[in-house]
Amino acid sequence: MIEIKDLHKSFNEEIILNGIDAEFIAGKTNMIIGSSGSGKSVFLKNMLGLFKPDAGEIIYDGERLNEMDEDRQKELREQMGMLFQHSALFDSMTVEENVMFPLRMFTKMRRKERQERANDILERVNLINLNKKKPSEISGGQQKRVALARAVVNRPKFLFCDEPNSGLDPKTATIIDNLIQELTHESNMTTVIISHDMNSVLEIGETIIFLKDGKIAWKGNNKQIFKTDNESVTDFVYSSELFRKVRIAQNKGL
Repeated sequence: MIEIKDLHKSFNEEIILNGIDAEFIAGKTNMIIGSSGSGKSVFLKNMLGLFKPDAGEIIYDGERLNEMDEDRQKELREQMGMLFQHSALFDSMTVEENVMFPLRMFTKMRRKERQERANDILERVNLINLNKKKPSEISGGQQKRVALARAVVNRPKFLFCDEPNSGLDPKTATIIDNLIQELTHESNMTTVIISHDMNSVLEIGETIIFLKDGKIAWKGNNKQIFKTDNESVTDFVYSSELFRKVRIAQNKGL
């Protein structure tokens, strides 16, 4: 579980985060949504320790990030998995080598053990017989699954996903969504997903916070988001073609 208490962050006197309070629950897909410039990426970077908040607390399973010494912060980073927006695979490495990379960096496993773990997780994300291929030799959807395998191969307690469906077709995006949710439930990870994809919100938004102007303007889940009368949320949600169709169907009583 990750707790956020009264988080503030500014750059050059421009307020980006303005008193955020939130909880991200273990075993659930926790989503952060909002328009561009709402503070989503800065929020994520504060949680990852890449930015230092001006005020407020970030608490991992009861431990305050700002009170951790360097060694404890290193241990915490080793418990994190990160799925990047553009996969960020190493072009010079094979699929197998990419997935083994965190194991080589953060564990003392022998190569055979690393290969076995990598093969297990590649099978789990429905990728077989691609071990020796380079990222350039596989599709974008397959690259994203390799990146997801790499993010969870070290069995992290905390998984962060930055726009995991960026650039994917709807069918492939749904596959990635479902894999993230299944792995989250199976491993009881605390998963935090930044997304603008309303299909993802509909599919796996078990908890959702909506950011606007650096504040949380709404909290709920993928069932409640249809029912809110918060104008900022409805304007954002129903700007999606899918959700416009849902609203029309609701108005017709279908």
